[in-house]
Amino acid sequence: MDLGKAGWLDALLNGVIGEQRPVVAPELPSKRGRARAYLRRTLRASGLLYGTPTQVAQGQAAGAPEEQLFLAVVRTFARVALDIAALLEAPAGPRKEQLLVLFAALSGNLELAADIHTRLGKTAALPARFRSKVESALTEQAMSLAGDPAYGLVLHNGAVYADAQLFGRQAIDYFRLGDLPLISAKRRLDFAARQKALLVDVLTALACAERPPSFPARRAILRQIEDLNLPPELESELRGRAKKAFERKPLLKTVVKGVRSRELRRFILEQTLLASLVDGKRSPDELAFIKELAAILRFSPEDLRRVEVDVAEFYAKNRSVVDVFTVAGGAEVMGEELVEGIQRTLEKNFQAVMREVRETGELSVLLTKAARGQSLSREERRKMRQQLFDVAKAIPALAIFAAPGGVLLFIALAKVLPFNLLPSAFQEDPPDPTDRNQ
Repeated sequence: MDLGKAGWLDALLNGVIGEQRPVVAPELPSKRGRARAYLRRTLRASGLLYGTPTQVAQGQAAGAPEEQLFLAVVRTFARVALDIAALLEAPAGPRKEQLLVLFAALSGNLELAADIHTRLGKTAALPARFRSKVESALTEQAMSLAGDPAYGLVLHNGAVYADAQLFGRQAIDYFRLGDLPLISAKRRLDFAARQKALLVDVLTALACAERPPSFPARRAILRQIEDLNLPPELESELRGRAKKAFERKPLLKTVVKGVRSRELRRFILEQTLLASLVDGKRSPDELAFIKELAAILRFSPEDLRRVEVDVAEFYAKNRSVVDVFTVAGGAEVMGEELVEGIQRTLEKNFQAVMREVRETGELSVLLTKAARGQSLSREERRKMRQQLFDVAKAIPALAIFAAPGGVLLFIALAKVLPFNLLPSAFQEDPPDPTDRNQ
């Protein structure tokens, strides 16, 4: 499937409709409630919460990584809409054309969406030019999401999540009412635009946490703002705020002052954490920024650590796709101050760590092998990573060990702590006093 070849959207939608399976309905009294609960659950389970559908990693699309990712997003959106139609028990209809209505609305072209919907009641087939217009709008949107991976912000993940929320809620309205109310559709488009602008504000502030961005980075950020296709007035205001942030760090409390709902607060925190992970390190200034942001958004230190575990776990499982929009070489470099902080955490939680290591089955054995320099198979590494997630969930302060490179960091710290952290199997055999070569 080639984005540059006409008809790609038609082929994609035919495939999704042909593969559609019955959906398990959440146990709620109203159809609308079931659809909303399904949407919330699916945004997380599908990976759309982080802008990266899990099916990308399953190799269901060919082509460049950016193309794979975009096609997976469109495919997942379509599946979500079809499931919502089933949960709402919407009357049978031309589902492919109904999906075109929703994708036209997603692109911001409400007139095109209304025109396609009006023609659905007619016997004649939908003219090809309407399909072509929707396809072109989505293709343009695909090209805008990549931005500048070397210097820009990590906007793709948050932008896709905002669009996923928008698309899902539009689908609920559309299949529930049998029509797409233009006033509410416009209101949702405006909300998604403001959500993206807020994310730009926060990530720009994160980019300025250590020092003012370089001039190439500034140009890249401003170009990404253009590519978001925001309403002109909102885009102008956002560009102005970004330019001011380049010269003087904005007050974080001012940046997020309008954020009230827990859903939006968690969205901002998760996207900031993901952005801080993808370059392979988190500086002391970035860590301080994240702690300040979490406090302002009313997340306790324990809540922050739990969110970190969720983000780190998703990042570790889908890193090859998340890194499509970065130039990260690895996530092993943590910085001396961060290592010292983890060391203090380990000292405080020594007994709990040992208990969790012993209770997670093979973890102690696998860590022993790794500490001794023995190579691990891919399956052993997978098991060790998963069991470290279990340790991190039991002791949220140790979430960093579940992040990429956490295994190596765990072993490295064990060698410098002022006590025997690991079980006796990890320790070097003491020298034999009778051995004259010692």
